[in-house]
Amino acid sequence: MLVYSSGVDVSSSALRFLAARLREHRRTLGTRWRRLSAGRQALLTLTHLRNGQPYAQLAAGFGVGTTTVYRYVTEAVELLAALAPTLAEAVRAASMKAYLILDGTLLPIDRIAADRPFHSGKHKKHGMNVQVIADPKGRLLWASPALAGAVHDVRAAREHGIIDALAQAGINCWADKGYQGAGGTVRLPYRGRWDSLSAGQQAVNRAHAKVRALVEQAIATLKSWRLLRKLRCSTTRITSLVQAVLTLHLASSD
Repeated sequence: MLVYSSGVDVSSSALRFLAARLREHRRTLGTRWRRLSAGRQALLTLTHLRNGQPYAQLAAGFGVGTTTVYRYVTEAVELLAALAPTLAEAVRAASMKAYLILDGTLLPIDRIAADRPFHSGKHKKHGMNVQVIADPKGRLLWASPALAGAVHDVRAAREHGIIDALAQAGINCWADKGYQGAGGTVRLPYRGRWDSLSAGQQAVNRAHAKVRALVEQAIATLKSWRLLRKLRCSTTRITSLVQAVLTLHLASSD
């Protein structure tokens, strides 16, 4: 295998943050020696998450075994996932926002046609449903645990308790037609064919679409970590990966 130098378009603050957490974790465990330092383990993890490179390539690049790469990445991801904010914490932090924007996204996974629970009829592909909350400027605030792709957005929002949490906090939330019947403080566009809506309803829908479109920036932020664009791991690990990416994003933003 040929080895060459490459770059990772991740801020140095994310590297410092993860390296510091790993050093604390190693001190807690009483670890004396490892093949890679905490800084190198942090860089290894960021490279995997950001570029989506397989373990074999990372092993060659960092001069360790494939099993070691898997173990180091899993350890760092679980550590980051444990630091991700809960829904209650995210809502509390956003309590002073004028409103929030809610939307769902599908993270594609490698599955066969027989895996019906993971097939999204809306997107015509297999994947995992992740709910995303953004602020009025489109900045990513929170991402939910992953559910099977066949789960509709409104059902996912209910299962995660998003609708109830926003209602209890009294925060208005803009969402698309996929959240029909959500209730609470969720604001939806008018339903019906465009030509069947009144001029006033059309104007409301246009304004609603402009506000809601900003959530695409938050989704793009999430998927800028290329591993999430095509997941080939066990579906049981996807929630940890999403939460790890959320933690790194928030740490870099702060």
